[in-house]
Amino acid sequence: MYTGKDHLRPALMTDLYQITMVAGYYLNRREAEATFELFIRSLPENRSYLVAAGLEQAVEFLLHLRFDDESVEFLRSLPVLAHLPDDFFGYLSKFRFEGDVWGVPEGTLVFPNEPILQIRAPLPQAQLVETFLLSLIHFQTLVATKASRVVQAAEGRGVIDFGTRRAHGPEAGVHAARAAFIGGCTGTSNVCAAKEFGIPAYGTAAHSWTLAFDSEQEAFEKYHAVFPDSTVLLVDTYDTMQGLRNAMSLGRKLKGVRLDSGDLLVLSREARRVLDEAGLRDTRILASGDLNEYKVKDLLQASAPIDLFGVGTEMVTSKDHPALAAVYKLVERQGPGEVIQRAKFSQHKETYPGRKQVWRSTSDEGAYGGDEIRMAEESPPRSSTGLLIPVLERGELRYRFPTLGAVRERVREALERLPPCYRRLESADTYPVTWSDELKRRFAEMRRVSVELPRGEQKDPRH
Repeated sequence: MYTGKDHLRPALMTDLYQITMVAGYYLNRREAEATFELFIRSLPENRSYLVAAGLEQAVEFLLHLRFDDESVEFLRSLPVLAHLPDDFFGYLSKFRFEGDVWGVPEGTLVFPNEPILQIRAPLPQAQLVETFLLSLIHFQTLVATKASRVVQAAEGRGVIDFGTRRAHGPEAGVHAARAAFIGGCTGTSNVCAAKEFGIPAYGTAAHSWTLAFDSEQEAFEKYHAVFPDSTVLLVDTYDTMQGLRNAMSLGRKLKGVRLDSGDLLVLSREARRVLDEAGLRDTRILASGDLNEYKVKDLLQASAPIDLFGVGTEMVTSKDHPALAAVYKLVERQGPGEVIQRAKFSQHKETYPGRKQVWRSTSDEGAYGGDEIRMAEESPPRSSTGLLIPVLERGELRYRFPTLGAVRERVREALERLPPCYRRLESADTYPVTWSDELKRRFAEMRRVSVELPRGEQKDPRH
């Protein structure tokens, strides 16, 4: 995977406070197991669901997490760490992730407060991975969700990821292409993503190709001479309709034309009329240029004869809502002879205690009816399926990852099972997610006990 420089090290792709906490845990001998859960607190406006993505890369990171000698020496050089004893840096040099991971399979629809990833490992290990996992899961989930909305709006027309050049860095473009494919896109312009993940690659030529020749006609003929079986021409460098006529001179050899500016509704209608009159009914029209789900929906509601959409900036940056409220929180730790559950009571940032499972109920017809979050040890509700599955056990892989095509199909099937009222692009109903009575009771009791005790002496209410 390209990261900008060959020597960028995933173990250092973290916040400094993760390293300082690991040092503190190690030197205070707080290395008992702890459980953290990664989830999204709330959905932004006009998002009614999320498409979970990024699990495979997250697991790859955990399996290969290492501090090489150069990384250890760099950390030793930092003023905040320089005074630490040698044995801590020896600990880092031998650092491995040896914990358990439960996760929601990629392509699963998830909702606020539902754990997407659950990490149970010795406290320093579970702590260190927070930043990387949040960044990875958050970003791919964000883009996969946005892509699924664009694909829904396209009503069966193909959507191609054109966003690499506007992604927040080259590697982000690769991960965005993967997430967009999971969300339902038919392919990507990103060559690296095509190689790494087996995603179909698409590409035409830019305006610069046309400008590099003495005439538009010459540019089109020269391009076709090189790519006779896949000629799709960008026709709006000068005058769109004249560009269309120049492209049409290739006759039935013309596979498609791309419209990238102007009034796409008017231009696509006129292009379709002219192409059909010339007998080029199989020549497809591809539209691009600052598209999103709302513009695609408006074009198709107006019966624009567009066959494919190339969507870039708006999708790979999720431009309308470029971030989700993703968090990674400690929910329990192993105490002397017992598990001690933990909860936060911060206003608007509360977290519920203990390891959990998300149970999804379905109707007899297979439609999703609602989710309930329960303690991991609670029995499941009737007619429901648990979303979190075991992925790693003691640092060893226990899950067979499906192909990316299978993940993409999971999204399609899941959206079909999600009632339409919960997947509208705007003003969707809120999908029902509830906490179990036991979880609510446990949380309320822990809050009551924490208020009665002096500050900082929170205890498990079972004591």
